[in-house]
Amino acid sequence: MDSDTVATTPRLALRLHRSSDLDRLVAIHSRPDVARYLLQDPWTLEDGEAQLERRLPRTDLAEPVGALALVVEREGLLIGTVSLWRTEQERRTVEIGWTLDPAHGGDGYATEAVAAGLRIAFGQDDVHRVTAQLDARNAASERLAARVGMRQEAHHRQDFWSKGEWTDTLVFAVLADEQRPRQALDRRPD
Repeated sequence: MDSDTVATTPRLALRLHRSSDLDRLVAIHSRPDVARYLLQDPWTLEDGEAQLERRLPRTDLAEPVGALALVVEREGLLIGTVSLWRTEQERRTVEIGWTLDPAHGGDGYATEAVAAGLRIAFGQDDVHRVTAQLDARNAASERLAARVGMRQEAHHRQDFWSKGEWTDTLVFAVLADEQRPRQALDRRPD
């Protein structure tokens, strides 16, 4: 396991970003079908450089950083990202976000990566709650949030102006005491 690997699953590694990730990140985030539900427009190379510079120092959920930006690798290929960050409203709450290359969709990789992200978050002694805010049109992410044990807590109608239109936001969450029993069930004996 590399020194920058934060977590592994049976098929994936979640690790810190590297400068060498730029081309793969841009390849994924420049796709209109990926960017559709994200805050940014499809990335250019310059956008990718700026985003990577923002992500490189996000290496720890503990203070003072309070943010962890991870890439998801399958057999050494970067196929997506999972990010965790402390929210400003309540420091015992962590928000999670994810992106997966559609070329690797449908095989459970996103579910596996997000579940690992939740384990990382709840591995912090002080984390009480993890939330996810989704564009309500993103049905795949909505289903994924439910699969990893998050429940929908809110549907905010036309609350966000994104790329020239009002969009709805879904808020999902899971509490530490709900996740820990689920994690015990997910573990298989060696």
